[in-house]
Amino acid sequence: MIMKHFLLLSAAALTLGACGNSEQAAKTSGQSGQDAPIAMTQNQNQKLDIWFEQEFMASIKKFPQTMTTLGMKDDYDKWNDPSQAFYLANLEDTRQQLEFMQANFDVAELDESHALSYRLFEENAVQQLENVKWWDYGYTFNQMFGVQSTIPAFLISRHRIDTLEDAQAYIARLEGVRGYMAAQVENARTSAAKGIMPPLYVYSHVIRDANNIITGAPFDQGAPSTLLADFDSKIEKLGLPAAQVQELRSNAIAALTNSFKPAYEGLITEMEAQQAKASTDDGVWKLPDGAEYYKFRLKRMTTTDMSASEIHDLGLAEVARIHEEMRAIMKSVNYEGTLQEFFVHLKTDSTQVYEDSDAGRTAYLTEAENLINIMKTRLDDVFLVKPKADLVVKQVEAFRAKSAGKAFYNRPAADGSTPGVYYANLYEITDMPKYQMEALAYHEGVPGHHMQIAIQQELENIPKFRKFSSVTAYSEGWGLYSEYLPKEMGFYQDPYSDFGRLAMELWRAARLVVDTGLHDKQWTRQQAIDYLLDNTPNPENDCVKAIERYIVMPGQATAYKIGMLKILELREDAKTRLGDKFDIREYHDVILASGPVPLNIMEERVEAWIETKS
Repeated sequence: MIMKHFLLLSAAALTLGACGNSEQAAKTSGQSGQDAPIAMTQNQNQKLDIWFEQEFMASIKKFPQTMTTLGMKDDYDKWNDPSQAFYLANLEDTRQQLEFMQANFDVAELDESHALSYRLFEENAVQQLENVKWWDYGYTFNQMFGVQSTIPAFLISRHRIDTLEDAQAYIARLEGVRGYMAAQVENARTSAAKGIMPPLYVYSHVIRDANNIITGAPFDQGAPSTLLADFDSKIEKLGLPAAQVQELRSNAIAALTNSFKPAYEGLITEMEAQQAKASTDDGVWKLPDGAEYYKFRLKRMTTTDMSASEIHDLGLAEVARIHEEMRAIMKSVNYEGTLQEFFVHLKTDSTQVYEDSDAGRTAYLTEAENLINIMKTRLDDVFLVKPKADLVVKQVEAFRAKSAGKAFYNRPAADGSTPGVYYANLYEITDMPKYQMEALAYHEGVPGHHMQIAIQQELENIPKFRKFSSVTAYSEGWGLYSEYLPKEMGFYQDPYSDFGRLAMELWRAARLVVDTGLHDKQWTRQQAIDYLLDNTPNPENDCVKAIERYIVMPGQATAYKIGMLKILELREDAKTRLGDKFDIREYHDVILASGPVPLNIMEERVEAWIETKS
């Protein structure tokens, strides 16, 4: 999973460079193109490039966290404005941008690449304007991408301290948390007043996470808290005089004590008040216009018009197919018993998990790096282009490990200052079995998210908004396809590892069933958990956390399998039609060279490539 649609900044939507404050809606901004005249001597392609660049830069300058994420240090001491008033003002900018582009650029005069950029910008802008109805619907505070966790994650992962000024900006951001958090709490309070609240179980996660973040010095007498430890580590590397280091540290402690802690205490108070009113109904069907909202979410996540029922039935069919492939592997290892009994065997086999210790966790991370490094040596076999950005493997930080998903990926900084990160959640080491390691490393690392996203950011001759955009079905479809591709390359030699690949695919197929079950068929949280326990080999804690994720991210989990199936369908069609002319490296280049696109546009691009080779 990419934390993108939930990037771990203050939650995340990079469209025209704008970074959202929750998954409520992607937010765009920018100055009207009329404010920056474009020389009429240039052709339409050149004029459009200039306009896109002007609008992108004007847009991101309103979003300090986006600039930080892109490696820029403008407004390095500030947070985004999370208010609805700011959102609506930027939505009006989007409307003006769309009208200006449509009035001043003729698609018929654009080349193929620029026409695609025009179309993607237009579709995205229209989508942003449609999103306004659902502003209140994203749960501002939740266990997956809630503001309580994204604040420290952003400071730790994104705010570099290379100079004294950077350290002072970090302190200023700590001081700004009180106002930033208050605005986010107000958003959650406004949603709650409209009957839009997460289910009861979410509140205990949020409250626990918030308390974890304000545990340790200077909040109490314990060891340095997560953020103070991060700050200390970063300023230590500057080589400043001891007196200056002490002054910085004292100022950081004051900011943590006088702004940060009260902000989190205010959040906890509000969450406890809402918790007392929360219901145990889980799906978005419970919300005002919940059915319409879920339909919107499915369309947004899958980029198709598939109904909830169609997606549910597809999931059931895929689960049945994968079960049959699993039974074949089960027989190959001479296991006698039912598939469900084999699932239990895998869950209880101590040889399939690393030791529950620091040494065991270190061993896991080392092996994950090893798997990725081996795959890197084979990329030329199936790809024409490889990413330049580096990739590192890290353990999910302790403050959010209990709530976070099992694995996710953070994109590298655009300027190369920070690498891409594959985060492995080793809080419950039994949730990360050895037999699933290969598939997970390929999905989050290479040839999966790191390859796709790093290449996207490194593409030349496309506007910046395309370099930093995201389409869930495309990105997660590619991630799941990247688990399957190594099988064809000769990996997964261990039958248990191959079973792990199928287990990961089964997990995504089952998601189609439980996501639609929860949000359309009004399943309870426990019904959905039981379905995963009965039909997958994943341990109970894994199933619980997954269902809790799908509840707060409606529709997102459906994108993986639908995207993967489309990539495979298009590939097999191309193979059939091109025969000996088919080159898998070229096919992958067609998929990756556009950056993220809706599945219908992906299909059009593959069709055009086939025609050029026929």
